[in-house]
Amino acid sequence: MTPPSIDIVTAVIRDAAGRMLVVRKRGTAIFMKPGGKREPGEDDLTALARELDEEIGCRLIGATLLGAFEAPAANEPGFTVRAATYLATVEGQVAARAEIEELAWIDPAAPGDIVLAPLMRVVLAALAA
Repeated sequence: MTPPSIDIVTAVIRDAAGRMLVVRKRGTAIFMKPGGKREPGEDDLTALARELDEEIGCRLIGATLLGAFEAPAANEPGFTVRAATYLATVEGQVAARAEIEELAWIDPAAPGDIVLAPLMRVVLAALAA
């Protein structure tokens, strides 16, 4: 039996040094890419722009589809998460807002000992390829 899925849209955001932004939601220990679920009627980029504004307070100014990725959901046991993931360019001061408790900038090639969501590992492998 196929596990139920959660469809989301996420962003790979890099700084000038090439580090990648990851976020941790309040009440969790796992870091992931910023983004979230689409509202009814939203396309990917509209949803991504809204989520980035809500979660990290910045404005989406450009996005290129990296790919569609799937992995076990980090915070919803028994679910699979399917993400349309975009290489995103943003403007504005990035800060934790809404349900985001913590931000971190990681080296995508060597993320260190921070706990990453399964989907993050899949995307990091795609970026390295």
